[in-house]
Amino acid sequence: MLNALSIKNYALIEKLAIDFSNGFTIITGETGAGKSILLGALGLVLGKRADLNSLKNKEEKCIIEASFQIEKYNLEAFFAENDIDFEQQTIIRREILPNGKSRAFINDSPVSLQQVTELGIFLIDIHSQHQTLEITESKYQFEMIDALSNQREAVAAFYSKLQGLKNLESTLEQLKSSLQNQVKEQDYTTFLYEELVASNLQIGIQEELEEELSKLSNVELIREQLEKAITLSDNEQFGILQNLKEVKNLIFKISTISNQYAQIHERLESIQIEFKDILNEMNGLADTLVFEPEQLEVINSRLQIIYNLQKKHQVLSIEELLDIQNSLEDKVDSIVNIENEIGKLEVEISKLNEVLTLMSQEFRANRLMNIPKLETQLIEVLKLLGMPDAQIKIALNPTSLFNAYGQDEIQFLFSANKGSDLGLLKKVASGGEMSRLMLAVKAVLSNYSQLPTILFDEIDTGVSGEIADKMGEIMKDMSKNMQVFSITHLPQIAAKGDEHFKVFKTNINEVTQTQIEQLSSENRIIEIAQMLSGSSVSDSAINHAKALLN
Repeated sequence: MLNALSIKNYALIEKLAIDFSNGFTIITGETGAGKSILLGALGLVLGKRADLNSLKNKEEKCIIEASFQIEKYNLEAFFAENDIDFEQQTIIRREILPNGKSRAFINDSPVSLQQVTELGIFLIDIHSQHQTLEITESKYQFEMIDALSNQREAVAAFYSKLQGLKNLESTLEQLKSSLQNQVKEQDYTTFLYEELVASNLQIGIQEELEEELSKLSNVELIREQLEKAITLSDNEQFGILQNLKEVKNLIFKISTISNQYAQIHERLESIQIEFKDILNEMNGLADTLVFEPEQLEVINSRLQIIYNLQKKHQVLSIEELLDIQNSLEDKVDSIVNIENEIGKLEVEISKLNEVLTLMSQEFRANRLMNIPKLETQLIEVLKLLGMPDAQIKIALNPTSLFNAYGQDEIQFLFSANKGSDLGLLKKVASGGEMSRLMLAVKAVLSNYSQLPTILFDEIDTGVSGEIADKMGEIMKDMSKNMQVFSITHLPQIAAKGDEHFKVFKTNINEVTQTQIEQLSSENRIIEIAQMLSGSSVSDSAINHAKALLN
């Protein structure tokens, strides 16, 4: 329940603090006195957007603080999930700074407006005049029936699964689109990949082939040069090898004289050995050198394939071609992977569709079972509110498509007068009838909902007299199970309250301010008498007020 509300520097309020009790609380005041300011302040502390214009003094910050007793509302999980300290008496504070920035706190922990709004849903239901039209919306009608059917949490879980289904279906469409685009290029991509694989590319192969091609293309030149080199090297009289041998022998004769000559002799011997080895290698190369036109053609063809591939892919090396081959392989594989992923998603979507269908069928069965009960209870309350001939028919129509509430569409049909045909509520109900019907809904749901506090802002619009008295009785009865506030202009309702607050304007130092005070028994008689007869209070009005209070 709402224990207390304090407001500082908001609209026409400089500073005020109010304590509330359980039961039925009445708030009255002349039009323009500032009742809407109280609602605005309460809305801010429950997460509505702030406006810098709401500051009374633009140079000071606005602070609104509300205290709630919450130990019976099973909200520990919410506090744990949001990493906020749980307190049986929880305080929500909202600050609006002069620079326009806004801050929110729950039990002195900084929080987001989203967190405040989510908590506020569990704490208080503020029903203003314009919200009466909510009853004509299918969203509200489903929530009303599901509250009676005790399946609001199950429907919320269904909606979460439905969002998951939509995400999966969106992912599936994206994958199918991607696959479609890739399939258009698949044949060419596969051709390019297989062409590269068939060429059997290896790092270094191009250089080896180009070297081999050069050898085979120059066999005669190579043989001629090798033969000349061998002749110059191995001639018995004038060959390099013979001359090197004679030089070595000459130096050998003086090698014992000095270590310097001995080292030269060793070096000449090494040269002789190395040169013999070179000569043997040249002889071997000359012996194996054969012109092979077939092999030349094979190498030419192999190189031409590589050159063509490099030109096609606009690269200069085997390494780059291999990179392209790997990339093409990934693309070919990705098509297979996408197809596999599509298959898995389709199975998952099918299973989730089955789950949602079963949940929808269960929702429909529960609704069909509880709709007659809701219709009966609403009609009974409407009779108390002066509508003895009211008829209500809630039609539930199955649909093949999922919506937030399953696979049902809902129609709320209504007739206020005997002999009148049932019609859609939004088209046939007047403002006064709508107000009474909304109160009937709240009264019925108060027996099923765990909402701790409800605030009616002039729900009595369009009614008076005996009907107003009945509305007051109904709200009074609701307050046995929950804390109920009513902002009203009707004395019949005001007299039903357990406590009564009056909102009024006053001038302090030539500045208009909004104040609120809890009325004593005597002042309450006067307030209700004024509501009955105006500012000029007669004895009869006083007696009437006392009668209403009694």
